[in-house]
Amino acid sequence: MAEILEYKCPCCGGAINFDATAQKMKCPYCDSEFDPQAFIKKDERLSEDAPDEFNWDKNAGSEWAEGETDNMSVFICKSCGGEIVGDQNTAATECPYCGNPVVFSGRLSGMLKPDYVIPFKHTKDNAKETLKKYVSSKKFSPSAFKSENRLEEIKGIYVPFWLFDSDTDAAISYEATTVHTWSDSNYDYTETSFFDVFREGSMRFENIPVDGSSQMPDDLMESIEPFNFSEAVDFQTAYLAGYLADKYDVGVDESIERANTRVKSSAEDVLRSTIDFPYATVTARGGSIRVNNGKAKYALYPVWILTTKYKDENYTFAMNGQTGKFVGNVPIDGKKVAALMAGLTVGLGVIAYIIINLLGLF
Repeated sequence: MAEILEYKCPCCGGAINFDATAQKMKCPYCDSEFDPQAFIKKDERLSEDAPDEFNWDKNAGSEWAEGETDNMSVFICKSCGGEIVGDQNTAATECPYCGNPVVFSGRLSGMLKPDYVIPFKHTKDNAKETLKKYVSSKKFSPSAFKSENRLEEIKGIYVPFWLFDSDTDAAISYEATTVHTWSDSNYDYTETSFFDVFREGSMRFENIPVDGSSQMPDDLMESIEPFNFSEAVDFQTAYLAGYLADKYDVGVDESIERANTRVKSSAEDVLRSTIDFPYATVTARGGSIRVNNGKAKYALYPVWILTTKYKDENYTFAMNGQTGKFVGNVPIDGKKVAALMAGLTVGLGVIAYIIINLLGLF
C-alpha cells in the first residue's frame, strides 16, 4: 500500500504540498512557499531522535535503627486523611492541611528514615510576622480576614521530598521565527521567517525536588523553592523536636514521572538559553533526553504552613522555613474593589470635564 506523507505549513498549520510549477512546497491556504530541502533536512533530524530514556537508582532512604522511633508518634486527620509525625511531647493538635483536629493513631511504622534534613532557620515568630505583613499588604483583602486570630495558628512542618540527581544528555530541535514589518502608502506588511534550530549537550542536575506528600499541593511547594541543599545535614530525630513532620504517601516510584518532567523541562531551558540570535519566538518541537547515573535521595524540608477558612473557602499560606520565601492567596473584598472602580469612574469623569473646558468644547 502506498504511503501518503503529509506536511504542515509552519505559518498557518494547513496541509502543504509540492508545487510542480514553482518547484517549491506551497501552502494552498496562505500561499507561503518553502524550499523542499528544508523539510528533508528536518525529517532527517527528527528520524535521528531516539526515545527518551530515564534510568534511576531508586534506593532512597534507609531503615530505622532499633529504638530510633520510640519517641515518635503518628497522628491522623479524620477529615482529610493526612498523616503527620510528632515527638512524644506533641499534644492534641490541628491538621496543618485542613485545620481540623487530629487524633493519635499509634507509633511510627512503615516509613523509611530520611537521608537528610534541612533544619528550620526561621522561627514561628518570624513566620507569624511575615504572614501578617503579607496579608496586610493585600489592599483588597477583607478587614475581618486580616484581623482573624486564625492568622496566629501557623505550624512548622517538615515536608518529605524525593531528591533526584542525574547526568543528562539532551538533543532538542526548536522552531524559531523572526518577524519583519514594514509599510508603504497602501498597505502594512508582516513577513515571518521560520528556522529549524538544533542544540545538544550534556549537563548535570542535582537535588531536583519532588514533593512526597499528596496533601501538599505541588504548585505550592514549587512556589517556595529553591531550598539550599548545601545546608542539609544527616538526618537525626532531634531535629523534629517541637515540629511536625509529614508522613510521605507518595513513594519514590510514583515520584519519578514528575522528576522526569522536571529534568526534561530544565534540559530544554538550558539548551534554549544557548540560542542567542534575536528570534521572535523559539519553541521546542522534538528531541530526546537520556538520564544516566540517576540517583534518588529522601529528605525533609522545613515549611511553615497555615490553612484557614474564610466564608467556607480554604486559604493556604506557606513559608520556606530556610529562606523565608512566602506565598499564598487571600480572599478579595468585592466592596473594596467596587469602591475603587467607582472612584476611578468619578476621577476619569472629572479629568474629562477639565479637558473639555480647557479646549472650550463645553
